Amino acid sequence: MKIHEYQAKEILARYEIPVTKEVLCYTVAEVKAAAEKLGYPCVVKAQVLTGGRGKAGGVKLARTLADATSAAEAILGMDIKGFKVEKVLVAQGVSFVNEIYAGLTIDRNTKSVVFMASREGGVEIEEVAKDNPDAILKFAIDPDLGITPFVARKIAYALFDDSKLANQAVVMFQKLYQVFIDTDASLVEINPLVITSDGNLLALDGKMTFDDNALFRQPEILALNEPDEDEIKELYAKDKGLSYIRLDGNIGCMVNGAGLAMATMDMIKLYGGEPANFLDIGGSSNPQKVVDAMNLILSDKNVKVVMINIFGGITRCDDVAKGLISALEQIKVKIPIVIRLSGTNSKEGLEILKNANLPIVETMSEAAQMAISLA
Repeated sequence: MKIHEYQAKEILARYEIPVTKEVLCYTVAEVKAAAEKLGYPCVVKAQVLTGGRGKAGGVKLARTLADATSAAEAILGMDIKGFKVEKVLVAQGVSFVNEIYAGLTIDRNTKSVVFMASREGGVEIEEVAKDNPDAILKFAIDPDLGITPFVARKIAYALFDDSKLANQAVVMFQKLYQVFIDTDASLVEINPLVITSDGNLLALDGKMTFDDNALFRQPEILALNEPDEDEIKELYAKDKGLSYIRLDGNIGCMVNGAGLAMATMDMIKLYGGEPANFLDIGGSSNPQKVVDAMNLILSDKNVKVVMINIFGGITRCDDVAKGLISALEQIKVKIPIVIRLSGTNSKEGLEILKNANLPIVETMSEAAQMAISLA
């Protein structure tokens, strides 16, 4: 789960990490009032749950009221990577001499939290990693000890030559780690962390994402959730007992079992097709599950054909076939369907589908090739 910059900085501020003075605005009039209150220069920043705002023109410096007004008019309503800008953050302008990157995430190789730091802040960390990987310093944090003063000093002195700045950073980095642990975050990032002209550290921007599986114990974080269209579908699927992730292809997949679902997508890719989703309906032959799954698939306008790939293990294929027929009687499907049914009682199940005039194939490769052809 992601949150906006202004929300991340509110959390950082609770832990006494210094952030810029700012006002959240939804209209041009609010931006004008905020700019007058904060003074000039100020920065008008789009608040959307994606990166690359600056490159898209979603971050503008305003030196006058006229600048702030034109910035608000340009940014509000703007589309940034498919996200419509509905609110902006007006932040007080800051004079600084250097930009630093500081962030924490999970490193599965060391099975610990890793603190990443770089003297090359102010740009996307992915770009630094690509162009100059040696510029990114990584420090594994012992999960039993946490970020000890010794480790915090080691990070700080790797970034700052000035002892005054390093001492500030030691305290800030320990607080940043505590934010990460307390909120069940998967990423906490300050980029840039700036050195102001008066010699202090200040978080100019903040980014946080959280472990979805821990949200049940983070009600305050969960209340900040603003799911996009795909996430709404995933939540709907979870509520219905389905596992669903939308992809960019045109072949809708309905499969029972996560492993078979992955193999199905691989098979489609092997023959040159593009799966539109991962969808695991589980081991149930409950017709309602098939109805819910089909509704999810058909909600994606890119889907041109539905490939149903069922392997009956404990679940009998004749039960699955009856469930499919019952489901398809309840909903109108205007695009082609390809069905592959195998496993326990597959002979009986295939006979049921054949009598219902539903298109069936014997193998998964045949199903994939036919689906691609129909798409």
